[in-house]
Amino acid sequence: MEGAAAAAAVIRHRTVEANGISIHVAEAGGEGGDGAAVLFLHGFPELWYSWRHQMEHLAGRGFRCLAPDLRGYGDTDAPPEIESYSAFHVVGDLVALLDALGLAKVFVVGHDWGAIIAWYMCLFRPDRVTALVNTSVAFMRHEPGVAEEEFAPAHARHIIRRTLCNRFTVHKAGKPESEESPPPPPLPLPAWLTEEDVDYFAAAFERTGFTGGINYYRNMDRNWEMAAPWADAKVQVPTKFIVGDGDLTYHYAGIQDYLHKGGLKAEVPLLEDVVVIPGAGHFIQQERAEEVSDLIYNFITKFIPQPN
Repeated sequence: MEGAAAAAAVIRHRTVEANGISIHVAEAGGEGGDGAAVLFLHGFPELWYSWRHQMEHLAGRGFRCLAPDLRGYGDTDAPPEIESYSAFHVVGDLVALLDALGLAKVFVVGHDWGAIIAWYMCLFRPDRVTALVNTSVAFMRHEPGVAEEEFAPAHARHIIRRTLCNRFTVHKAGKPESEESPPPPPLPLPAWLTEEDVDYFAAAFERTGFTGGINYYRNMDRNWEMAAPWADAKVQVPTKFIVGDGDLTYHYAGIQDYLHKGGLKAEVPLLEDVVVIPGAGHFIQQERAEEVSDLIYNFITKFIPQPN
């Protein structure tokens, strides 16, 4: 990457007041128009930082890239009320963020909880989404209060290291540690993750704790109840779905039939492709950064008007 492309790929930061909270946004690329803006949505326990590779890649190719810390994460405000973390609140944050930035429509790219929020955004406000790329979405239920002790801020470095080191891959999943278990030795980092990456995530969660992210799980039932008016609605946005064949989400009961035999296509009529990446685990956009970046780029460029 040279010259102007390298300069465009530099990630900068700002805080935007939107929907009654302060939202930290990482940005790369120029102040492009609506047709060239990409909104990246991270999962749990992550930050905007999970999209660093894709932001640099796409910004270097002319796109304006935006990756907020979602409500409750990083440098974005974390309201104390559990009910403030419903999908409606988070989608409201994103729509207000686009309004504040003067963006009528964007491409949306989601992972994990960010993918869940992206599905809701496409259901609630398809008018704001040009096309969607969703990855490794995981739907899990969480009982209130169960995770607070395990996910204490003091344990942040261990939790981040354990989670990113393939905890959510089919090959690494195991029994949860008991209270009597001795602390396990630090896991060796995979090739795609550096100590500096772990430091970035750990420093944020040591400061904020994990409660904001856990509150997303606590609102799963509430999301279903409040989304009743959309119970039979389809996702009417052009979509690509990407998952690793080592991701636990790809091994839930019935999920492969659902993905490959028409179930997802029935709910997402404009689904163009389901891509399964061999050997990739849950944190696919970091594990296979270049491959995922290329898949995103090749898909969204189809929706950019070409000059005559």
